[in-house]
Amino acid sequence: MTAPTLADRVIAGDPRAIARAISIVEDEGCPAAALVAAIFPHTGRAEAVGVTGPPGAGKSTLVDRLTSAMREAGRTVGVLAVDPTSPFSGGAVLGDRVRMQGHAGDAGVFIRSMATRGHLGGLARATADAALILDAAGRDIVIIETVGVGQDEIDIVRTADVSIVVLVPGTGDDVQALKAGIMEIADIFVVNKADREGARQLASAIRTSLALAAWAPDQWRPPIVSTVATTGEGIPELVTAIRARRDHAGPAAGLRRRARSEQRLRALVAQRFMEHLERSVLAPGELQEVAERIARQETDPYTAAADLLRRAHIADRRPDPAATRDHDA
Repeated sequence: MTAPTLADRVIAGDPRAIARAISIVEDEGCPAAALVAAIFPHTGRAEAVGVTGPPGAGKSTLVDRLTSAMREAGRTVGVLAVDPTSPFSGGAVLGDRVRMQGHAGDAGVFIRSMATRGHLGGLARATADAALILDAAGRDIVIIETVGVGQDEIDIVRTADVSIVVLVPGTGDDVQALKAGIMEIADIFVVNKADREGARQLASAIRTSLALAAWAPDQWRPPIVSTVATTGEGIPELVTAIRARRDHAGPAAGLRRRARSEQRLRALVAQRFMEHLERSVLAPGELQEVAERIARQETDPYTAAADLLRRAHIADRRPDPAATRDHDA
């Protein structure tokens, strides 16, 4: 099937075409680039909501409840649940679709588990493209649930319009919440399993940390929403907070999307350059040989990188360290 034909089916909302398209972008080959190019003019309408937090925080149950609330409001939903990669099959090891079987018969919900395939940052490399596919397919909301690896989950803020950080009491998350990586990515804090002992203390710790930050008068301040996802308690308040964040964004939303676009562009250029370098410039295994020379301290990383750029016919315009030392002398 050609990319334009598949793109037409995706834009028409065909579930099988959506699933096929996501599989293609996961493979990251030339067909993926052609497909994204074909659907891209039909994107930009969906709202991407990221849900991140440590393992055991109840993210999947929260996403399940949030999906139900969005459907009750008449909105179509796409869910991308990013799980760790199975060391045996290479697929998603947990399979969040198992925990969201209540939506299996709902044509207004599309759920896909994606494996990280070793990519750090809490998301699969193809997650952004998968979100574009769901956007082009007409989903109003795209919920992205990250793998749950802790403070390294910063990719979500580069992918979602609204980032939700889910924490639970009694697991040391009050300490994690105070660390800058988590604090800086949250648009909304959710204290899940709020019926547990320590929930109020956790909310208080987050509130204290937020109070220490310097806020501009018109800057969004992350609210703290308490939920019990297993019963649905607090979900309406969470939906309200998501809506408030969207309404507050204004011109800042455009800046955020522009920053995400730049980050994605940089990542793609870097990826394509490395592919070109290994495929067309270097002999098989030569990059590993260069790395081995650096490990043996036979050369330094900057000199090695400058040599690779020269061989790829790209001038390294940074000043020569030796020349700088001579000048200083």
